[in-house]
Amino acid sequence: MTAAPPPKTLYARATALVRRIGVPSAVLFAALLFDVVFTTQAALDDNGPRFVDFGLFPGIFAMAACALWAQKRAAVAGTVGAGVLVFATLFIHAFHIPPYSSVLPKVTITEVVAGVLMTYYVARRARAGVAFCVVSVLVAGGLVAVFGRYAGIGEIDGGTGTQALLVGVVLLAGAVVPAVAARDRSPRSDQQKRRLRKLNELAMGQWVLMGVLAIGLLIEFGYTYDSGARGFPVLFCSVAAAVVAVLSPRRPADAMLALAGVLLLSALITPFLHLRYAYPMPSGVPFVQVAAGVGAVVNLTRARGLSQSWPRIGVLSAVVALASIINSDRRGGLQTDPQVLSTLAVPAVLLLGISIATGLMLRSRDSERTTVVKSAVADAQTAERMALARELHDVVAHHVTGIVVQAQAARLMAEKNPQVAVEAMGRIENAGVEALAAMRRLVRSMRGDAPAGSSEFSEQATTDLGADLRKLVESANHGVPTSMHLDLPPDLPHEVGRSALRLVQESLTNVGKHASDATDAFVLAEVNGDELHLRVTDNGHETARRPPGGSGGYGLVGMRERVALLKGRLSAGRGPDGGWRVEAWLPLAAGEGDE
Repeated sequence: MTAAPPPKTLYARATALVRRIGVPSAVLFAALLFDVVFTTQAALDDNGPRFVDFGLFPGIFAMAACALWAQKRAAVAGTVGAGVLVFATLFIHAFHIPPYSSVLPKVTITEVVAGVLMTYYVARRARAGVAFCVVSVLVAGGLVAVFGRYAGIGEIDGGTGTQALLVGVVLLAGAVVPAVAARDRSPRSDQQKRRLRKLNELAMGQWVLMGVLAIGLLIEFGYTYDSGARGFPVLFCSVAAAVVAVLSPRRPADAMLALAGVLLLSALITPFLHLRYAYPMPSGVPFVQVAAGVGAVVNLTRARGLSQSWPRIGVLSAVVALASIINSDRRGGLQTDPQVLSTLAVPAVLLLGISIATGLMLRSRDSERTTVVKSAVADAQTAERMALARELHDVVAHHVTGIVVQAQAARLMAEKNPQVAVEAMGRIENAGVEALAAMRRLVRSMRGDAPAGSSEFSEQATTDLGADLRKLVESANHGVPTSMHLDLPPDLPHEVGRSALRLVQESLTNVGKHASDATDAFVLAEVNGDELHLRVTDNGHETARRPPGGSGGYGLVGMRERVALLKGRLSAGRGPDGGWRVEAWLPLAAGEGDE
């Protein structure tokens, strides 16, 4: 019995949602949620007039809408977004609304994220001249927002202005450089595709940690403006810690030691910066570095287990304890009060325990999932091997053996009576046709259902693969309009053609099942050299709904098994422009071996 797949967890559903809407939109919604919570809290507290902070909402929501609009109309949305920044600044002046600082002074997190996204979309999709003009307008709108909002509460000092310009240049470069690189239409190499695929998998697996670290960095950016240039070394260490934590699943043991080094450096330089209360580190360790440590511990425990992880966890814990002793006393000097140290130790130990428990829980879940997948793979491989072996035996060996026996008898008869041999040839032909039909009926009745990828098309496959593929596409059983490009010779080996038909049929079936938003599919079948090249693509985006093993039948596993038995190659995954892509290369010699 095939093992049932584990139930879909809340985390898996959230990951599927992030994959569906895209990481940029997810970051934008996270920033919007943060601004809504932060602004609501500020509007309802007793610091200043109540409800006045709600006046930031029009600009925040308008900028978020422009960023979403920029995915379709980048240039227009970018121009409107620049205007929104200017009008939001005038609105803040008119009603005396106190803005707060994030990455840029007096500019909300949503406005910053939306501005970066609009700059990226414009630089990537608009024509060069239009992109330059619109990006310039966005930069001008950002300058008006930063310096204009300060004008309502006093002049901006030179240090803060310089910091704002430097951060703005970094944000601009961070949006424009990837956009210009993405404009390159040259085909990517296989190595580049693998790197992008690994990077995407890493981002999908670490999106929760990335979100927490991003929010923490935005908060630390805001505090940096209060502490001046003195806070930038610690901020740099926090950024480095965040990067190490996000990349830790690749090399968790090395990442733990690297993170310990970053935290040690931050702890040693902090006393010389005289930050006091101007930086968010109540326990002596900045929030981002704490979150990075939690993420690294979870990833290490998940990958190695506790028995192999505790030495490196101990090193990191010692560094955190040293940082608390050095920096938790804001008056300067070392923290030696036992009561204070015990107060800091209790939440630290609790957080460490939660991190280890989370890692072990994820490790157990991974082990269970691996067991289920291996069981499903083994069942699918066994079933596909049996189906393919039975098909080859029934259609080729058994049926041909009977014909060979009759042919040998006819040859013996031909020596005495040639006319009898001619009549025997007709009987041999009829016997072959009847035996083939009987074998197919027998196999169908023994199976009880169709094998992977089979149907009336694969069961009634002819020797003309092109005609079979056209019939398959014209039937439109998968429900997605499909176009084709066929370049096939008439003498294609039957085994190769039959397997190719199965592969295309299974791929189109998966399109209909798992790409409900697909509006177009494409089938390519052509001979290149001594190989048959197949490619099936669609333009759907709901790839998160595709189960690891393909469809509910043998799916992708059965396809790989069939291709492997023919000594071919199979590739399946997201295409460079989105959607799903299945490619196979079947050697023509696979159909010409000895029986």
